[in-house]
Amino acid sequence: MRISLFSWLFLHSLLIAVFFSIDVVLVAGQCQSDQRDLLIQLKNSLNFTLSVKLESWNQTRDCCSWKGVSCDGGGRVVDLDLSNQSIFGAVDNSSSLFRLQHLQRLNLAYNSLISPFPTGFDKFANLSYLNLSNAGFTGQIPAEISRLTRLVTLDLSVSSFLGAPLKLEKPNLGMLVQSLTRLQFLHLDGVNITTKGNEWCQALSSLTELQVLSMSYCYLSGPIDHSLSKLQSLSIIRLDNNNLSAALPEFFADFRNLTSLRLSTAGLTGRLPVKILQVPTLQTLDLSNNKKLQGSFENFSMKGPLQTLVLSDTSFRGQVPESIGSLRQLTRIELARCNFSGLLPESLKYLTQLVYLDFSWNNFSGPMPSFSRSRNLTQLNLAYNQLNGTIDTTDWSGLSKLVSIDLQNNKLGGSIPPSLFSIPSLQRLFLSQNQFSGTLDNLNGKTDLLLDTLDLSGNKLQGRVPMSVFELQGLKILTLSSNNFSGFIQWTDIQKLRNLSNLDLSFNAMSVNATATDSALSPFPNITTLKLASCKLTKFPGFLKTLPKLTNLDLSRNHIPGEIPNWIWEIKNLAYLNLSQNFLTGFEGPLHNITSSLSVVDLHRNRLQGQLPSLPPLATYLDYSNNNFSSELPPNIGDFLQFAYFFSLSGNKFHGRIPRSICNSSYLRVLDLSNNSLSGPIPPCLTKMSEYLGVLNLRRNNLSGIIPDTFPENCQLQTLDLNRNSLQGKVPNSLANCKILEVLDLGNNQINDSFPCRLKKISTLRVLVLRANRFNGNIHCSGNKTPWPMLQIVDLASNNFTGRLHETCLSTWEAMQADEDEAQSKLKHLRFEVLQLNQFYYQDAITVTVKGLELELQKILTLFTSIDISCNNFEGPIPQVIGTFKALYVLNFSHNAFSGMIPAFVGNLSQLESFDLSSNNFSGEIPLQLTSLNFLSFLNLSNNMLVGPIPTSTQLQSFSEASFENNTGLCGPPLQVKCGSKNESSQAPQRPPEFQSKDEFDWQFIFTGVGFGVGAAIFVAPFVFWKRASKWIDDNVDKFLVVILPKVGLIYTRPDDAEVETEENLQEEDTETDDEDGESNERTGEFRGIYCVFCSKIDQTMKKVIHDPSCTCYGSPSLSSSSSTSSSFSP
Repeated sequence: MRISLFSWLFLHSLLIAVFFSIDVVLVAGQCQSDQRDLLIQLKNSLNFTLSVKLESWNQTRDCCSWKGVSCDGGGRVVDLDLSNQSIFGAVDNSSSLFRLQHLQRLNLAYNSLISPFPTGFDKFANLSYLNLSNAGFTGQIPAEISRLTRLVTLDLSVSSFLGAPLKLEKPNLGMLVQSLTRLQFLHLDGVNITTKGNEWCQALSSLTELQVLSMSYCYLSGPIDHSLSKLQSLSIIRLDNNNLSAALPEFFADFRNLTSLRLSTAGLTGRLPVKILQVPTLQTLDLSNNKKLQGSFENFSMKGPLQTLVLSDTSFRGQVPESIGSLRQLTRIELARCNFSGLLPESLKYLTQLVYLDFSWNNFSGPMPSFSRSRNLTQLNLAYNQLNGTIDTTDWSGLSKLVSIDLQNNKLGGSIPPSLFSIPSLQRLFLSQNQFSGTLDNLNGKTDLLLDTLDLSGNKLQGRVPMSVFELQGLKILTLSSNNFSGFIQWTDIQKLRNLSNLDLSFNAMSVNATATDSALSPFPNITTLKLASCKLTKFPGFLKTLPKLTNLDLSRNHIPGEIPNWIWEIKNLAYLNLSQNFLTGFEGPLHNITSSLSVVDLHRNRLQGQLPSLPPLATYLDYSNNNFSSELPPNIGDFLQFAYFFSLSGNKFHGRIPRSICNSSYLRVLDLSNNSLSGPIPPCLTKMSEYLGVLNLRRNNLSGIIPDTFPENCQLQTLDLNRNSLQGKVPNSLANCKILEVLDLGNNQINDSFPCRLKKISTLRVLVLRANRFNGNIHCSGNKTPWPMLQIVDLASNNFTGRLHETCLSTWEAMQADEDEAQSKLKHLRFEVLQLNQFYYQDAITVTVKGLELELQKILTLFTSIDISCNNFEGPIPQVIGTFKALYVLNFSHNAFSGMIPAFVGNLSQLESFDLSSNNFSGEIPLQLTSLNFLSFLNLSNNMLVGPIPTSTQLQSFSEASFENNTGLCGPPLQVKCGSKNESSQAPQRPPEFQSKDEFDWQFIFTGVGFGVGAAIFVAPFVFWKRASKWIDDNVDKFLVVILPKVGLIYTRPDDAEVETEENLQEEDTETDDEDGESNERTGEFRGIYCVFCSKIDQTMKKVIHDPSCTCYGSPSLSSSSSTSSSFSP
């Protein structure tokens, strides 16, 4: 009975509710005429050709039924929604809109009501919802908004790309919101607020009911004030794209309802509080693009609600823990461009809801985990890591929603799984720069794939390219370069890819037949980039002239002979042209009025001859090096370089003077005129160009005169190479202005100067070559320590330097003291980045000369270190600091006046590969520690005063006899002189004499001692009382000790030498005697004799010096016969 009564009551209530609802609808449909008229007036004041809602406003119908209009029970309009209607026009204070005074909700978002922000909004006393987001209003937000005290939602945001059309000045933020205490949702994105952290935080602290705070792009600054912690109802916080420049406060973790926290590009610093990642309600965390924000992961909460985790472009580091697999609701995770390392967690396979994953540009290593269970995955990016192993642990065929796979620049290997090409939704596949091998499977039956980008470049793939690849009709980008593909490809097969925009088949072992095509038809109407480098082409494909959108063309490293056709220069959109390393000999006709928009022209290493042709007027990069051009440079050449930042004519036969018009090229960053026959002085304006010039290379010309002293105060030079000219004078003082100089090569000129101590403040200097000039004096720079911590190659050979090597001078060369592991971690080539935003760079080159043989380093590794001070007048012992140069590869002290013993600390130079101390005054025995130099491939200790047996080791005995000759006291292999018993006993440890019996004396020993004592007394006594004889004996004893003590490992300094050394430490020596000059000339003459040359080369991996066992002795080559060195450009 109770059940039936309950049912009756329920039915009765339901009937009443239905009746009441019908009554409300009927009442709401009775639109008041004044409300209708106001809406019609509003409609007529606006332009709305695309508005669906306004088009439905018809007076024949009840206005309460119009789209976007809602009424209350009395027929009064309470809700007006005209958002996203593409409405144009102005809304001012006279608009009928502001007479709809019963409005409770107003939405004009996303229109174009371009007018100053009206002030009539205070008429809406009952308004609880106001959305003017991107409505088009501009200027100051009026104070009248602050009177809408019933507001629950306020949205005044504008898109960031519009600038900041709205601002809050008067009133400011505090005045705007001080009375809006009911606000729960506040959106001010894009409004120019420009206020400090304590001000905007305190202004918001009164909004205790606020749930959503969105103020991105508001020009807010930090720090975030603690007063913001009062907003305990906050659920969504969005403060991205401000300049807070502060740490994220830990109290954010105390917001018990926090679900979304977005502060990307906010200038966050410090370390992220661990508690932020452990907020139990957090679903979205985006802190990306805060470069100074640090942090790491601890264990994640089990089954946390986190759905989006974005930390890209921060300084997070460490490993990703296995507990990340417990975030089962995670759909998006981005950790790109951070410092994460270690293995990728295997638990990633449990993230079944994952849609987007980006771990690119980190240091992750090890195998790639399986993603077979992530069936919703659309984007997978693990590029630019250190991952290895295969990728077949994932069942790719089951990931039917995958759109993009990016695994480029790893160490992944094995074969490419055929299942990758079974993903129906896949559009982009990047597997370049890995170690994939084997053949590419046939793709028959896959022609309906959506694949538009396929990049397999930089792998070890081989065999023929399957013809089915050219059946993928949707392909727009196909890159197969730098593999081992072989075989023959007909151009008619490639032509099937009608949608192709980018094709790169360069650097394989295959041939492309592009000569049998119909030049009258355009095979690729949409192609913009065509790269066929090293494809064995023998002529220019005729169809190239029919490609209307072609912008990038690379036909380098082919076998194309003859002339460059004129139509190449007439391809209208062509911006990049690389025809280098062919057999081209000239141009089809004179180049006048080039109509193409060429920016990059690379013609280096051809056989082009004659005069330099007209240059493209808009070119930014021009490389005509290593050809046979043989004319004077045009006087107006600078007029064609108005936009050029790279210009190289190196390795030609240009003659005459350097035109001054080159100095008009105000954008030029690299100028290389080396290896020509240019003559005359260096134009002073050329060195003045170093205000923006980064590389100036004039080596191997016939330039004369002085180096202009016109380097500006803001000099930007990184490389200055003037080697092998006829320059005179001194090193210019203004060169010290070049504070970022890395390579300075003034070798093989006629510069007469002292050591350039004025350059000691250039702390970036890595290469210093002063070889074969007339420099003189000592190399010790007085005052503060010489700050050359990065110096790695020093060549002071064949000058007139004198004096001792000072510890304080050499101890600052920190780059030579680095351990191998440290040097390897910083391994790179010296090069000049032409522009920061592109791939072009200028590769520095240098010539290291060891024993007359020039070792040409086209790519100078920062790992390679060398000291060559041979053929000077240095004296004294080898400084102890040399023993700390653990990174040293080449050490040449030959043809000087060094003395003392070869120090045992030479054994610390573990990387040493070339060691030359020949033609000095070294004495004593060869230290046993020399046998520990396992990499030593060249050794010359000849022409000294060494004695004793040569230490026995496989290393030392592998050198020829010439390495030890002219040391009269040396014996043992590889010398033919055998060590006698006396020499052998000198190497054995000394033992006390043993008596034959306890009662027997050694009378020979006793008589010797007595005789020595009596003789000494008779000889010494007269000198005690005779002053002149005493002085004579002192001088001769000093001479005796100087010769004897070094043989037993001691260094003896005469009293007068000690005084000289003290004076050198206090004041730099500035003069030298004529006798010293004579000695220098004698030594230089001795250097031109017969000696064993340095027969070594640099390998292709670590630039290790490899010794040639067939090396023999040759005469010293003259400087003019040395091989040329040119700097190279690497794209």
